[in-house]
Amino acid sequence: MGGTKDYPREYLIASALAATINYPLWRASAIGQSGFVVESARIPALLSPYVHAFAPPYKGALATVLGMTWARAGIFWGSDYGKEQLMQMGMAESAATVLPPLVVSTVVQCVNMPLVRATITIQDPQSKLPNVAAALRYIYQTHGWAGLWHGTSAGVLKSVPKYCTAVVVKGFMEDWLPPPTDPSERLWRSAYKSAAAGIAGAALTNPLDVIRNEMFKTNLELTATVQKLWRELGVRFLARGLGKNMVAVAIPVACTIFFTDALVHRTQQRQRRVT
Repeated sequence: MGGTKDYPREYLIASALAATINYPLWRASAIGQSGFVVESARIPALLSPYVHAFAPPYKGALATVLGMTWARAGIFWGSDYGKEQLMQMGMAESAATVLPPLVVSTVVQCVNMPLVRATITIQDPQSKLPNVAAALRYIYQTHGWAGLWHGTSAGVLKSVPKYCTAVVVKGFMEDWLPPPTDPSERLWRSAYKSAAAGIAGAALTNPLDVIRNEMFKTNLELTATVQKLWRELGVRFLARGLGKNMVAVAIPVACTIFFTDALVHRTQQRQRRVT
């Protein structure tokens, strides 16, 4: 059957499904890593970010889902397609695996940064900004054009290793796991591969998520943000929001990979029946 280039729709649909399902988890992670305070007299502090995340109003939900959809689809499709092309050109598999996610995730992060900052900004329960458009205007009026891309350095440092790790682990698991012999084995194989890739990427980059979100909240530069976090929390800042991040990052990345595998396999089966 055709290569990755023949299935961009499947990558896009899988990414949209994962982003939609996991929006509340992303919201809880954004609140936890940014240090936003969710006040509730009736709900334990440990649970209050999750309760708030699942409760309306869902500020920025559509923009967040659309941003995550094109970003993850672009990264995973571009990484798989790029690997195919580079290996056909004779490049070593290790380099062909790492270079595409390195380049694509960097570009995606830079393009998406204003949207990422705006969507995270309005998750603060104390924020009076009603939507993403208002947040973008506020950031621009307060900090200028450069403010829309504030945090890009930490965002790139966070996103690029995360997706490079996820793509490398996904490729390793594809080679390491035995080939499936029936449909159920195919699903379990995809689940193992997806979970390993998602967990590895999320665990590696949590500290950089914390730094990026703190930069959004305070508008400090990268070095000043790290110094502030270290003064206030010490080494504990490395794990701030880790549990929420493992859920909010590992699950959508794993879902994207799993849904993509399932949709591509379904399309290939349909194509076989036609031919």
